[in-house]
Amino acid sequence: MPRQRTFRARPDRASPEPAALGLARREARAGLRRIHGLHALRSATTLAGAVALARFAGSVIETGHLDGPAVGLAVVCALGGAWLGAVTETRGACLEAEVGARLIDAAEAQLATMPARAACALPRGAVVAGMLRHPGALARLVVGHAAARRMMALGPMLTAAAVALVSWQAAITLLLATPAMVVFFALVGGMIRDRAAAQESALGRLATQFADRVRTLPTVLAAHGLARETAKLDRRLGAYADGTMGVLAVAFLNAGVLDFFSSLAVAILAVFLGLGHLGLAEVPGFAHLALWQSLLILLLAPEYFSHFRRYAELYHAKAEGEAAADALAWAFAPDGAAGTSDPTSSLGSPGTRGLVLPHAGPVPDFGLPRTGLVALTGPSGAGKSTLLRVLAGVEAPLAGTVLLPSEGPRTWVSLETPVSAGTLLHALTEGSPATPEAVAEAAAALGLADDPHWPGGLDAPVGAGAENLSGGQRVRVGVARLLLRPGIAFCDEPTAKLDSVNAGRVRRALRRAAQSRLVVVATHDPALMAIADLRVSLGTAPLPERQAA
Repeated sequence: MPRQRTFRARPDRASPEPAALGLARREARAGLRRIHGLHALRSATTLAGAVALARFAGSVIETGHLDGPAVGLAVVCALGGAWLGAVTETRGACLEAEVGARLIDAAEAQLATMPARAACALPRGAVVAGMLRHPGALARLVVGHAAARRMMALGPMLTAAAVALVSWQAAITLLLATPAMVVFFALVGGMIRDRAAAQESALGRLATQFADRVRTLPTVLAAHGLARETAKLDRRLGAYADGTMGVLAVAFLNAGVLDFFSSLAVAILAVFLGLGHLGLAEVPGFAHLALWQSLLILLLAPEYFSHFRRYAELYHAKAEGEAAADALAWAFAPDGAAGTSDPTSSLGSPGTRGLVLPHAGPVPDFGLPRTGLVALTGPSGAGKSTLLRVLAGVEAPLAGTVLLPSEGPRTWVSLETPVSAGTLLHALTEGSPATPEAVAEAAAALGLADDPHWPGGLDAPVGAGAENLSGGQRVRVGVARLLLRPGIAFCDEPTAKLDSVNAGRVRRALRRAAQSRLVVVATHDPALMAIADLRVSLGTAPLPERQAA
């Protein structure tokens, strides 16, 4: 047997902006300009209100008289600020809903135009969970987070300018606190982004696993595996919940550090201003100020930091939105990236070049022999089944090319192998010119001719929709067909649902078929990996429990 060769994936970190994110930004652009204007007007109103309130309080404390114009301006600014705040939040929520709805419409349109086999190959649970969560998360990124980011740049500058009109030294004191917060944003941002991406990926895999277990519930019950599968789901749900709390903990830490810096800056200003008014220290810029000016500085200092606090509150929305944009890659492939180009133009020999998979990312380049057994291996969720579907032409990659050793017929084997109603003989010979002797030999090789759970030999009945067959029986029927048909064969976990005896039969059948053709399998089975001529490994380490499907 030839020596096995193993290829390992090395993901490319430098990737272009996801197409879903670009679409969301285009949809939000016009409405976001109006929201930015409302935010700026609200900030200006708040500054004017702070000036009026400081004049009013200073006049009352120093002279005991009410400053009528200041009172009127303060009331008008308070009411105007409240109205602008309500309008801004309403407009923002409506725009997020519109962007989310358009993303859903675009994804539904993609599903409607997608080939049926490619659509069926998508992980159902991940798609359903993603359509419920990802458009909304992406909309919050391009609307709520974008508005907060713009105001974090504009709002503090307006506030510092207003403070500088009274005391430029006080404005400098506020500005000195900004670099520390920016550095902390950079430090915390990577942690939140990684955790949010892991959570989105884990949710998709968890939903897919749940959908798969519901679909195969009769098989699980027949194999007395309900307790095992329930415990597995409980563990992964608990791990997902712990991960979610971890994301929130980092977000709360971010907000707490901001509160610390803002409180420290306000306290320093209050001390300097108090020393100046008491005549205990001559601090430049803080001494010889009118009372209303000192009050104005103390009123505007929290406003300076409020924009950073708002951005911190929505920082996790940035991480969730970016993770959602990556997760929606199946529905928003970049123009010209989806599908395979003419492989002969970029490949000199059979194999793959520059392949990028939906959900799994880039895979290593590797060649494909004309005959032999190729095993796609790796931890759960690494993209083995997706790569197998791409090689078989069932699903299109996001980028890259595939060239197979031959262009003849292809056989697909999985737990979803379709079996028409009739008899076992009809199921095996459907679409095959095999002789009766070859059919009998294939049925015997896979243990179908004398299956105690499916008696009748080649005359064993197949119900409508093959409802009387287990997943393992479907797989063995598919492998028997593989032996009777020419061309390349693709097998997705062909031994996963089989006992040791039937798994051994399937391995021997695949090894036999690989002597005269190319057989590609996606598998976790060490025994099947051991007899492969070539292994393509996706990922180098098992995923954490909460990410594994």
